Amino acid sequence: MGQLVAEATRLYGQRFWPSLALGIGPALVGIGVTLVPGLSQLVFVLTAGSLLLTASYIGAIVLTTGSTLTRRSLLTAVAAGVLAFLPVPFLASVFILPAVAWLALFGLAVPVAVIEKRGLRGSFGRSLTLARADPIHAVGGLATLAIVGLLTSFVLFFVLRGQGEATLAAAAFLSVLVISPLLFLGASLLYFDQEARVRSAKPTRR
Repeated sequence: MGQLVAEATRLYGQRFWPSLALGIGPALVGIGVTLVPGLSQLVFVLTAGSLLLTASYIGAIVLTTGSTLTRRSLLTAVAAGVLAFLPVPFLASVFILPAVAWLALFGLAVPVAVIEKRGLRGSFGRSLTLARADPIHAVGGLATLAIVGLLTSFVLFFVLRGQGEATLAAAAFLSVLVISPLLFLGASLLYFDQEARVRSAKPTRR
């Protein structure tokens, strides 16, 4: 799990500017949530928010793998990302671990759609297969990424706020902008970890 974070951090450093661009969507979502009142926050997160986060995830997958997007694979990946994300706000409102476990089971449908070019149903089926290859690693890897990302974002937020040169909104935007790409890059690399476990579990033919 620590290796997953280390690999994501190394990739972030090697491709810094393209990786940093992945944080624009999540940062906009964070600002949007603070500006939208009441129940409209949930609607915003489930619509524009899910699309922006999925776009960052797809961008991270392309950046990590160099895969070429076709129109079909792009539409499938967007649909898979939105559908996989829909229950997350409700699960996270109770406790963060169920949301992480859900994404570990079904979130890999997005890289499957991009890399393996499967359809929507096949992508979710393949995601379950990948997650079951080592569910502890899948859930633990995403949980580790989330914890590292949240803690680092909080630290960066308070550092920026303490300088007195930025408003709270600007500090929050910058902290999410800088840290969130690590989560998407790590989630993309998790696909390869789980796929390797699936291959190693298959019997070898003589």
